[in-house]
Amino acid sequence: MTGIVVFGAGGRAGRAVTAEALARGCTVTAVVRDPARYPDLGAEGVTVVRGDVLDAGSVAGAAAGHAGAVHAVSPFSGPEEAVGSVDPGFFMRAADALLDGLGAAGVTRLVAVGLGANLLGADGRMVMDDPVAFPPPLRPFALAHTAGLRRLRERADGPVDWVMLTPAGFLEHGGPRTGRYRVGGERLPGGKGPGGGGEGGDGNDGGGEPWLSYADLAVAVVDEIQSPVRHRTRVSVFNVRGEKEDDR
Repeated sequence: MTGIVVFGAGGRAGRAVTAEALARGCTVTAVVRDPARYPDLGAEGVTVVRGDVLDAGSVAGAAAGHAGAVHAVSPFSGPEEAVGSVDPGFFMRAADALLDGLGAAGVTRLVAVGLGANLLGADGRMVMDDPVAFPPPLRPFALAHTAGLRRLRERADGPVDWVMLTPAGFLEHGGPRTGRYRVGGERLPGGKGPGGGGEGGDGNDGGGEPWLSYADLAVAVVDEIQSPVRHRTRVSVFNVRGEKEDDR
């Protein structure tokens, strides 16, 4: 099997993953709900197809023959649109359809893009539970995303080897591609708790501001497709403002 299938290829994360995969010489099948809305997605090495991430048959049809799949789908073009209208079951149903569809297609690797709102802060609460740190009107969207992560965990013994990569800190659109990133756990960088500090832990070691560009998020996603390291788990990914190459 060759190539990557990207569900939600029309969004910021999906576009970044597509660009990163192409730069590495991979072909991409870009799955969107309405290809006519994304005439700019077509490029050499990219096949744009119509698909429904909530339908296992549609997922299987789009994914067949690929080396791995990426879940970067949102029911909205921006979380601000979710206010008062989010389907609380969207991400759970997407998780089920992806796991069932990919399993039927024989695609055993899934990398999902997470949401930092359900990481733990220094006080041990999820970010979305702090009304100062997270706008309460966006909480329904965060709850729906969290339910999708829970469903992946509930089905962790299936044939699809999944990982969720959750950006920690500010996710910058148009930010530079550094080609590097840190990997943490369930807490925001700099939080206190088991595993804090250093790559693979929850801390940032330098006290700087955690952030991540979409381009570096895409680096992490494609890395986990091409050379899987983490399995059936969720981790955070981030960089630190002002960090030098030799600090890594």
